[in-house]
Amino acid sequence: MRSEFEVAFNEITELRELPQDVVLEALQSALVLAYRRDTGASEAQLVEADIDPRTGRPRIFVEKEVVDSVLNDATEVDLESARFFEPEAVEGDTVMVKVQRTTRNFGRIAAMTAKQVILQKIREAERNLLYEEYLEREGDLITGTVQSTNAHMITLSLGRGEAIMPRSQQIPGERYRPHDKVRTYVLEVRRSNSGPQIIVSRGHRNMLRRLLEYEVPEIYNGQVEIKTIAREAGYRSKVAVAALQDGIDPVGACVGMRGMRIQNIVRELHEEKIDVIEWVPEQRDFIAKALSPARVNGVYLDDDIDTGRTALVIVPDDQLSLAIGREGQNARLAAKLTGWRIDIKSVSESVADALERVGLPPLAEMAVQQADLFEEATRIITRKNEGRMIMPEEYAAMGRFADLVESRLLVMREARRAERMEEINAARETLPEEMFQISVDAFELPDEILEALQPFETVGEVMWRCLLRDASLLRRLEAPEAALAQILTAWESVQARDDAAALAEAEAESEAGQEAAVEGVATPTAEVSEEGDGTPVATEEVDLTEAVFADDQAPAPQPDSRKPARRVFRRVRPEPEFEEELEEPEGDLDEVLNEQDEERKRRESRRKRRQLVFDEELGEVVAVRRRKKGREREEWDDFLD
Repeated sequence: MRSEFEVAFNEITELRELPQDVVLEALQSALVLAYRRDTGASEAQLVEADIDPRTGRPRIFVEKEVVDSVLNDATEVDLESARFFEPEAVEGDTVMVKVQRTTRNFGRIAAMTAKQVILQKIREAERNLLYEEYLEREGDLITGTVQSTNAHMITLSLGRGEAIMPRSQQIPGERYRPHDKVRTYVLEVRRSNSGPQIIVSRGHRNMLRRLLEYEVPEIYNGQVEIKTIAREAGYRSKVAVAALQDGIDPVGACVGMRGMRIQNIVRELHEEKIDVIEWVPEQRDFIAKALSPARVNGVYLDDDIDTGRTALVIVPDDQLSLAIGREGQNARLAAKLTGWRIDIKSVSESVADALERVGLPPLAEMAVQQADLFEEATRIITRKNEGRMIMPEEYAAMGRFADLVESRLLVMREARRAERMEEINAARETLPEEMFQISVDAFELPDEILEALQPFETVGEVMWRCLLRDASLLRRLEAPEAALAQILTAWESVQARDDAAALAEAEAESEAGQEAAVEGVATPTAEVSEEGDGTPVATEEVDLTEAVFADDQAPAPQPDSRKPARRVFRRVRPEPEFEEELEEPEGDLDEVLNEQDEERKRRESRRKRRQLVFDEELGEVVAVRRRKKGREREEWDDFLD
């Protein structure tokens, strides 16, 4: 027969939906805290509690010191009692001793403390369990009941938890009433002191992705893949899908028989229009499909280095408003779907622009080569401007003319882009490779300039743009001319720091080499000859008269196989007894070294005052020297050294 404790224990675990070990741990923590509160035990004293899950009988163990004579029963125990729990205990040890008193002897304050601890531990365990549960469902759909609404958010009841849907995540025009069942997308789950904070959404594009996965089995099984989604919640969405298995129509699978599948999603999203488009790897065809339901005559891609990727789309005159959409919605969604900036023109507009620029290259050459086509296009545009009727074949002729003109202009833009790349590569080659490894944070510049340079990441990317006065850099700077001067000055400071560090390292290596050379000087050794009368005979012969004072930059002498190798002395003064046999260098050695160091510093100073830049007028790299400090202006003068 089960005890009352076991029945109550199981009831708590089932009611709170908590594991038994969590509830048992909460009870043990409550007993430990109640004992400390009842006896006044310090936090330094170890106290442990144990509860039998079947009978509910608690046991409390307290850490005590083994002594010969007990003076304080709360912290000390005699040797005989200690050996009952620890047979090998000796005086001075600390052992865990069971407390004889029961929980019935606890006072009212201790009992209230235990109750509060149990409730607090259970609530904390519930919050953690709820957080982990909904964290696993992040990015999935969930159904909740509208609990309350206000101007800023909607509160949903999820059963055990609550979720909020901010106004920015709601579908515009959709009304929510209390007790309504709402299907939402779990956007984010945050941990808080009052429990998990669950943020849901109905306007997120992944809401549409999850609905398609639930409604279309081919997407759920992996036979059809959703490539990208562009959505304006409550109005219109575009979905690009691709088939991963042969023989499957991705658009037909998403639409369903008689549009049943897509209609279910449309009703769920408050009658939002959904365009399903087949994804193709060719960007021209994909952009033309993304502008559906409008028909497209031609797509011309321009991937410019400075302005980015732009697609010029030519559509028939009667399809212009359909391609743009209401308030530009169709073109805007197509741009989000494809990742290209889309410029839409009608055939008549494209032809009119071409005829206005007929005197400029390359249209001037085309006007001579295709004179008949230009005359026909001029005649048709004139009739259209007069309000006269234009036949379909005439529109077709204007379409061919527009395609020919835009194709030629695209070739010209590609040629300019190639020249621009050559110019950029030439500027990059003038800079050392190390500059492209240094972050822009190395510049000592004002915060606003550093923030503008962050997208370029490295010093090299900034410097070649400074040399070419790149438009993408100038647009980010508030005062371009002053900012460029500050950037160049900051780069000189970086170079000066690097040169100083390199010079210090070289001097340290030179001093280390001198010390090693001094330690490596050999002195002749002598041994007593066994043949003679004890006269010392040198066992190693060193020719000091031919010793060489080698310079740091001089190559090391190669040993001769026919002669014994001579020792090389590097900047080491000879011993006094050999001074008459050595060749003295011209002047004092220290003075010679000082002159070399000063000459090296002068070369470094001259190099720092010069900067290589690309001159657009001359078309080559020139040296730029900074004015001296004594002059009034601090600018750069260009001249060839």
